[in-house]
Amino acid sequence: MKKIVIVLAVAAVAAGCATVATETDYGKAALALMKSDFKSKGPATVEGVLNQDEAQRLCSEYPTERPKEVAAKIEAEQLKQVKYPSDGKYLGNWQEGEKIAQSGRGMQSSDKIGSPNGGNCYACHQLTKAEISFGNIGPSLYQYGKIRGQSEEMLKYTWGKIYNSQAFTACSNMPRFGHKGILDEKQMKDVMALLLDPKSPVNN
Repeated sequence: MKKIVIVLAVAAVAAGCATVATETDYGKAALALMKSDFKSKGPATVEGVLNQDEAQRLCSEYPTERPKEVAAKIEAEQLKQVKYPSDGKYLGNWQEGEKIAQSGRGMQSSDKIGSPNGGNCYACHQLTKAEISFGNIGPSLYQYGKIRGQSEEMLKYTWGKIYNSQAFTACSNMPRFGHKGILDEKQMKDVMALLLDPKSPVNN
């Protein structure tokens, strides 16, 4: 009998804890804690980390699968925000583009505000045969330009994908390099050249 009473008491306590847990908004509690604990330093700002735009909000709401209409809404809104080259020229210097692709520096609290960021492209993609260390989260981009060519449509697509990946794939893991100011226009042109210039090692 004593054992039964103890078991029932434990069950009651557990039920009470479960009730408290379901009534607690842990998302809001975590956000409040981060706002009170995080401090802006250099280019790593509290606002940049915690303030979600509409695309980020929807991706957080649907972290794994999302309705087709939600994905379509994200892509349409993000495509509107793509800014194409101000002078109409897409390609820069592929040698500089390779440096950007190799560099993972930037946007950290230890960086100076305004210092150039890298693209860290090799973390997710294969680009050249010479580089043997690369990630495979994203598709191989080796021979990207050789296969796809340099039509106006392809130039615009590639620029848009680098500028704002979510314009083409809702909630993509790829950073929105132009939209978020990670890379400036010149840097984006250099990365474009790395991908599309026939002389680039990507296309040899």
